Amino acid sequence: MTADIFFEIHQDLPREGPGRNKYTRKAFHILPKLDKPRILDVGCGTGGPTLELARLSQGEVVGVDIHQPYLDKFSRKIEQAGLSDRVKAMNSSMFKMNFLDESFDIIWAEGSIFIIGFERGLKEWRRFIKPNKFLVVHEMAWLQPDPPQEIDDYWKKLYAGIMTVPENLEVVSGCGYSLIGHFTLPEDAWWLEYYGPLEKRIQKLRIKYTDNPKALAVLDEEQLEIEMFKKYSKWYGSVFFIMQKR
Repeated sequence: MTADIFFEIHQDLPREGPGRNKYTRKAFHILPKLDKPRILDVGCGTGGPTLELARLSQGEVVGVDIHQPYLDKFSRKIEQAGLSDRVKAMNSSMFKMNFLDESFDIIWAEGSIFIIGFERGLKEWRRFIKPNKFLVVHEMAWLQPDPPQEIDDYWKKLYAGIMTVPENLEVVSGCGYSLIGHFTLPEDAWWLEYYGPLEKRIQKLRIKYTDNPKALAVLDEEQLEIEMFKKYSKWYGSVFFIMQKR
């Protein structure tokens, strides 16, 4: 039940759409120009960034995720876009990816590496990247050190691995990558394209699940995330890290 309500809350939110793709494009254009690269998109969801990468690169893209309804929707998008010859949806855990070493020119992960952890992901995925090729990660980070106790406690429960940007950069170097560039998404990207629509969805679902305490508890947790962002958005945000394998 908890998983079902979670996916119902997040299904088809605008962060899957064109507004978010401008940051995918910005990160991609920081990379050196590659001729039809082979790309792996880890935690692809319904494939919004994956399809954008296919259009940008003119290469082959494999998107992996473990939620089959997302992959089914992604597969329909691939067919509708006429990209079946270059884009593939695959059900695979990021913990057990079955690819040959040095299979990809680019590994891409937008908002998914927290599942495995930033440092572990950088270490374990490195073997799938061709020599001197690239890893692009979009990750939550502290934007200032020493955050207030309330938001520090909240993030320790939500994602204990969150680090400051300088700490992330140390991990990048320590895991065998050179940093090409990084940038932080502006606050309004989260509010206009994610938290605003999410809050409206929560309000509607409260009516639907008014007699369901378990569902309401999940909705309360989602609303708490929004309230924390309203109060402390200057302290944390999301950052693209664009790296080259050494």
